[in-house]
Amino acid sequence: MTRPIESYAGRVVAIASGKGGVGKTFLCVTLAHALARAGRRVLVVDADFGLANVDIQLGLMPRVDLSSVLAGQATPEQAVLRLEAGFDVLPGRSGTSNLSNMPAETIAALLAIVRGLAGRYDLVLLDLGSGLDTAVRRLAAEADGLLVVATEEPTSLTDAYAVLKLYARDRATPCPAQVVINQAATPAAGRRVFATLAQACTRYLGAAPVLLGIVRRDERVRDAIRRQMPLLQRHPATHAAEDAEAIAAALVSPAPVA
Repeated sequence: MTRPIESYAGRVVAIASGKGGVGKTFLCVTLAHALARAGRRVLVVDADFGLANVDIQLGLMPRVDLSSVLAGQATPEQAVLRLEAGFDVLPGRSGTSNLSNMPAETIAALLAIVRGLAGRYDLVLLDLGSGLDTAVRRLAAEADGLLVVATEEPTSLTDAYAVLKLYARDRATPCPAQVVINQAATPAAGRRVFATLAQACTRYLGAAPVLLGIVRRDERVRDAIRRQMPLLQRHPATHAAEDAEAIAAALVSPAPVA
């Protein structure tokens, strides 16, 4: 059994995809909002230095951000934004650094910032950049858990498998990754997509990830993003909102490890 979140504060969960455009940031923000609505203290850290967009999805205009903190121009506390939605955000800045060229000391500094803030929260969601750069891999390996977002697109599944393969290689101690299938036509279709991924992982990696949940395809997600509003605020009664709330509950509940 995994431990319930109540047994330790400051759990850091990295959210990755391998491929852009699968709804990783949307899911990160929506999970944070769902957890906050359930009474959890949640921080979202936008660690995508190439295409940081948490602030854009939420309509924020930060004066300082994670890049400012790393440059010594602001403290982490000065950069954290407290939202009316009930969760906090440490925003990033798009296009500030090439992750493949990020020095090891900068990655270490980022991890130290995250850990320094984590004790004040029940959960920290680390929104990683797309791809398999050194920084993405190290941040995933150093987090307390990894959540991989995939869709039914073959390229998404290929990239999700690559993330899981490298995570198993990079992680110092074994820790099953979790998977969310996003934009699924139906729950059954989502389970079939996961089964394909799990079969490949079992065959070639020796172990399958855990299916945390499935988010059904819903056009109102795009409307919420265009409006720069959390889905649970804009369209709280949608299938996607319902699915996200179920996934948030599963994320902080003890569950059997597959």
